[in-house]
Amino acid sequence: MGTGRRRRPCAAMAEAAAVAVLLLAVSCFAAAAPTTTTQKHGRMSGKGGGDVLEDDPTGKLKVFVYEMPRKYNLNLLAKDSRCLHHMFAAEIFMHQFLLSSPVRTLDPEEADWFYTPAYTTCDLTPQGFPLPFRAPRIMRSAVRYVAAAWPYWNRTDGADHFFLAPHDFGACFHYQEERAIERGILPVLRRATLVQTFGQRNHPCLQGGSITIPPYADPRKMEAHLISPATPRSIFVYFRGLFYDMGNDPEGGYYARGARASVWENFKDNPLFDISTEHPATYYEDMQRAIFCLCPLGWAPWSPRLVEAVVFGCIPVIIADDIVLPFADAIPWEQISVFVAEEDVPRLDSILASIPLDEVIRKQRLLASPAMKQAVLFHQPARPGDAFHQILNGLARKLPHRKGVFLGPGEKGIDWDQGLESDLKPW
Repeated sequence: MGTGRRRRPCAAMAEAAAVAVLLLAVSCFAAAAPTTTTQKHGRMSGKGGGDVLEDDPTGKLKVFVYEMPRKYNLNLLAKDSRCLHHMFAAEIFMHQFLLSSPVRTLDPEEADWFYTPAYTTCDLTPQGFPLPFRAPRIMRSAVRYVAAAWPYWNRTDGADHFFLAPHDFGACFHYQEERAIERGILPVLRRATLVQTFGQRNHPCLQGGSITIPPYADPRKMEAHLISPATPRSIFVYFRGLFYDMGNDPEGGYYARGARASVWENFKDNPLFDISTEHPATYYEDMQRAIFCLCPLGWAPWSPRLVEAVVFGCIPVIIADDIVLPFADAIPWEQISVFVAEEDVPRLDSILASIPLDEVIRKQRLLASPAMKQAVLFHQPARPGDAFHQILNGLARKLPHRKGVFLGPGEKGIDWDQGLESDLKPW
């Protein structure tokens, strides 16, 4: 049974009428919109004011890329090429990008940042999921190797090093939140800068100074499904995905903190909501025909839907309390999205229907900016302003390094014996 409040027939009719007007107006706007995306747009800033999506990081930082034994990266990739296509693939493409990037330096003495290319999400189960007990061992082994082979880690205990950690819960390296919290951030990484997809305020798996990034979504695949920007947006709300995790949480009270179950129970019969567990071949085209695309949390608060919504100009409806969004100091998420508290999901229809038309159109115009779309994509080869460059901009904004980065004489370094017993096993 649905948990939403039953509305009076007149209220429901008025809401439906308002949505009909909105659909018509937005469709007219789409038809009048330019059919090219190559026009020049103004510079847009996020919360940081002066931080803009078009900033070029070249000349603002130098990165030294450690040359690691192949077992930490290339051998894992050769063993299982699925790593190139899943939503954790940013760690692989970041390595490839940096090898030919103008910010790379071959002289570690002049480096601002040090990067260790270890593919911790590339040791997969037969079902294609990263093995949570292998990832921390890979990372610990990689750090030990770097600390033994070069002097730079030991000068700072990694405070001038950054690591890609695109796991569900970042450097806690587990897909289940309780187990992730139990492990905590891998102790050897607690002075490093973590570049990770997971972001949630006041959470043990997000340490201060981390850079939150979008998950990987294949740019070529999405570009292959682009339709005319003049296509009418005739779908009010769109979502495809799980509402319940029947294997781990059949009642739906724990999975997504009950938010997805609430969406289904309240709106499965609502004609304004095109929602289903089915994933049609027209999924990408359908998103381009929708005004609002739901981006609810699952087991973790993030998913590739946010990237897909931005790329396809569908206003993201973010249902994930306390989420920290990708590149929040550069992307104006408040201006291009709608935020709905998890407890307000039963009122989702009235919340969205009450948004003024001019605000909807303003969000769509911002989403139409090529700079906005570039910022959430990991292109191969890289393009100016894409997610690779946003990561570098985030690192550049942390320079110069704070006082206390370099360890003084006699200062205690890493306790290599700290952590879960299972994580201390050799890899």
